[in-house]
Amino acid sequence: MANQTLEKKQKNLLEVKNLKTYYPIKGGFMRKTVGYVKAVDDVTFDIKEGETLGLVGESGCGKSTTGRTILRLLDATDGQVILDGKDITKLKGKTLREIRKDFQMVFQDPYASLNPMQMVGDIVAEPIMNYTGKSLKDLKDEVIELLRRVGLPEDAYYKYAHEFSGGQRQRIGIARALALKPKLIIADEPVSALDVSVQSQVLNLLKELQDEFGLTFLFIAHDLSVVKHMSDRIGVMYLGGIVEIADKDSLYAEPLHPYTQALISAIPEPDPRRKKERIVLEGDVPSPANPPSGCPFHPRCPMAMEECSKAKPQLKEVKPGHKVACHLYK
Repeated sequence: MANQTLEKKQKNLLEVKNLKTYYPIKGGFMRKTVGYVKAVDDVTFDIKEGETLGLVGESGCGKSTTGRTILRLLDATDGQVILDGKDITKLKGKTLREIRKDFQMVFQDPYASLNPMQMVGDIVAEPIMNYTGKSLKDLKDEVIELLRRVGLPEDAYYKYAHEFSGGQRQRIGIARALALKPKLIIADEPVSALDVSVQSQVLNLLKELQDEFGLTFLFIAHDLSVVKHMSDRIGVMYLGGIVEIADKDSLYAEPLHPYTQALISAIPEPDPRRKKERIVLEGDVPSPANPPSGCPFHPRCPMAMEECSKAKPQLKEVKPGHKVACHLYK
């Protein structure tokens, strides 16, 4: 029994292989394709069952596009997304619809993602009705139990989204995501639009639900403190690609990539008596429509070498479980 449990923990629920999502740039009189915005450019990672992988990086680095491509809200230009052994990148029609119930999303804006014309009970019940054919009346008790589990009162069933605070709206979104008992939940900046006082409540709720329902999370955020609290492992993205991935303790204790080092140096030190050296990066993030040659980070990297402008480094394991894409590590 112990061996079976260990084996289950080691199983990959999600495998993302060389994922690319490009947007064509049209120009000229004939509106021909003259280039591409490489929003996601050759991203590879996996997530084990019951694990939370955090995805961090500056705005525009491709985090949200990666999540939406995995969910098939966007079509991949190339690469594979394998969920529980099935490549879902090419699925269509009924086959895609059937597997969609296994992965759900919690969106950043808890108001924009809820239909203002529907009562909360309808919002949460709708995905179950779509997949089971059950009536709203038959589902009432089940929906009320879902609302209770995310910390909302029974009478929330009869109210509308505008009657709730931001944190409560996000709880409604979480209840809706749980409705079909998914295997994977992609949480895209789920607390960034909430007051700081409410953020920890929602984060703790997600962790409780993960333990209770055996959920697997891809947790997307730009706040490194939040990501550390939520994640088992963390992937750092820059200009559409992953530059470093490791378990959270290793990443924060010994970041290897110069970009990761700069991000972690920017985390505020809670003890004012302890001085912390801040690494300030020069310049702006390059455009994904016209990325630099070689390593995408080399124009801003304080440790750049001649080789960095010529060849793009590959993501490789330099320590057990710790991968980095940098020419500093041969």
